[in-house]
Amino acid sequence: MPLYEQRKFVAPEFIFGLNARQRVAQYARNFGARRVLLVSDAGIAAERWLNDVRVTLDAAGLASEVFLDVTPNPRDREVRAGTEFYRSCGCDVIVAVGGGSVIDCAKGIGIMATNGGDILTYEGIDKIEAPTPPLICIPTTAGTSADLSQFCIITDLGRRVKIAIISKAAVPDVALVDPETTLTMDPYLTACTGIDALVHAMEAFVSTASSPVVDVHALAAMRLIRDNLVATIKAPGDLVRREQMMLASLQAGLAFSNASLGAVHATAHSLGGFLDRPHGESNALMLEHVIRFNYSNAADRYDTIAQTLGIDLRGMTGTQRRDALVEWVRQLRLACGVCDGLGARGVRSGDIDDLSGFAAQDPCIFTNPRRANRDDLHVIYEEAL
Repeated sequence: MPLYEQRKFVAPEFIFGLNARQRVAQYARNFGARRVLLVSDAGIAAERWLNDVRVTLDAAGLASEVFLDVTPNPRDREVRAGTEFYRSCGCDVIVAVGGGSVIDCAKGIGIMATNGGDILTYEGIDKIEAPTPPLICIPTTAGTSADLSQFCIITDLGRRVKIAIISKAAVPDVALVDPETTLTMDPYLTACTGIDALVHAMEAFVSTASSPVVDVHALAAMRLIRDNLVATIKAPGDLVRREQMMLASLQAGLAFSNASLGAVHATAHSLGGFLDRPHGESNALMLEHVIRFNYSNAADRYDTIAQTLGIDLRGMTGTQRRDALVEWVRQLRLACGVCDGLGARGVRSGDIDDLSGFAAQDPCIFTNPRRANRDDLHVIYEEAL
């Protein structure tokens, strides 16, 4: 029997299932809320989910204030503005209703609200000293898993780079994971967030910090995505499929929050910070190229991934097994409508030096199964053009 290295596993309390969001007032009261800060964005505000939550809080006699100034790839200035709003309104509990950008901004607001200073000073691991305000997350996408993770990703506008704040203090207190909230996602967002969840699961499984507990969640997520992502895109109103994809996101989130990620996320973070490219789409475009680069250093793990995805590897050489997995990923991406490469999205050869430099410093690169330096990442970006 193997002797495993010690590993820590951190997860928030979460409720998974239809109408889970309706428990928001119960948890806010449990945390002693008097005035709740609702963090969301304009897109979610146009749907019914934010109003549903506010009505639930009102019915419980809980006052709330709404902060909507959050954009994709949330900026440092948005965290600062949200913190000022939180303090000026006298809020004491935060509820995030939205996707990963909203939840990361809400985490940042909580960090600054009780720790002071500037959000950028918390970059790195375990830099948060004081407890943050209670944070309740209601995710409206199936993929980012920010509602479960100990990561907070914020764009430093001055440096044009995404910073990672990694701390147990960034783990939400409660996640209310309600698949109904994903019914208003458009097909392309469904595709990109679904592939983001797949990348979370894959990178956690091959991470140098993986563990037997992580593996269980990562493989479960892959199976769910294999069976449901394309079908969900084709039938966006199918709540059963939506539920399966939300479960996949949850499983993948439990995996990567505890094993970290790898070069796919390092390169995607760089695209988001430097060029403001969408995160899930960037992951989708980088995945096959990183697998090709990594395969030789984690062949057994990638072969297990391939078998989990339903690829028959019998009789294949190592190169053939690698290529079969890469091709499966490429076909999934195309089936999801994520076509062409980075070049078709405005990324130019002249950007690659900066992109590879930022990616080489991203915290996710350090748990990649193959050591990747700036030159390696430069080649990977070139292949993805």
